[in-house]
Amino acid sequence: MKQAILITAYKDIQSLVDIVEFFDDRFNFYIHLDKKSDINPSELLQKPNVFITNHYKVNWGGFNHLQAILFLSKAALKNKDNTFFHLITGEDFPIKSVTDFLKIDISKNYIKYYELPAMVWKDNGGLDRLYYYQFYDLFNSKTKFGKKIIESLVTLQKLIGFKRSVSNLSSYKLYGGSTYWSLNRFALDHVINFALSNKEFLSRFKNTFCAEEIFFHTVLVNSTFLNTIENTHLRFIDWTTGRGGYPAFLDESDFESLIKSHNIFARKIKKSDNLRNMLKDNFAN
Repeated sequence: MKQAILITAYKDIQSLVDIVEFFDDRFNFYIHLDKKSDINPSELLQKPNVFITNHYKVNWGGFNHLQAILFLSKAALKNKDNTFFHLITGEDFPIKSVTDFLKIDISKNYIKYYELPAMVWKDNGGLDRLYYYQFYDLFNSKTKFGKKIIESLVTLQKLIGFKRSVSNLSSYKLYGGSTYWSLNRFALDHVINFALSNKEFLSRFKNTFCAEEIFFHTVLVNSTFLNTIENTHLRFIDWTTGRGGYPAFLDESDFESLIKSHNIFARKIKKSDNLRNMLKDNFAN
């Protein structure tokens, strides 16, 4: 029995190496590198428990991120030894020991969800993501031009009274939440089989902002797996502003809070921050 760690990344190969080397051979790694990225994964390719692909060009907010996650999930499920699966980014880092990871109750599934519309989400409680075409795959929202185009096209749709049909989603209550989760084999297999059997449903999430924050949640919470779900993602995340990003970049001042936390991963940590070394040293002792 092994655990699989799925990672979507686009930079900082050393951060990925640090994550892989924190764990041992009871863990397998499935890494999707943005096809646009020029990082060299050769150091990771030498490791027998690491699978790497760059199947998709991924823009932040785009449908291709969901596609990349599904691709990694399928690859990880092919190995029958994998019984539990964690989805993280290259900027995350474990904040529990390997022993603690192996003690996780894998009869449960850990995914944070809200019924939509949700007060914690802006733009009509998240429903505008589904009502209006949002072309994050076509334009890079991290540039001023791309952000302007995407927002202007959404504004235009609202001005002319256009709304996308949600009729092919109407059989399901809609749920959203954090992208990142820890799921057992049965739950993840259900999501993948659902995606393969309901291609029209999956396709409806094209041109939907951060589709991965709705797809997994809607599929699982509407399934018989609901009674296995713990409504938490087990990630330590700081959503305060003014700390270099949103969510915030964690640093050495967060160390005590991290190691006392019930969570298993911290998100996000810069590769240059000494916090990673502090965490590695803490769990090496």
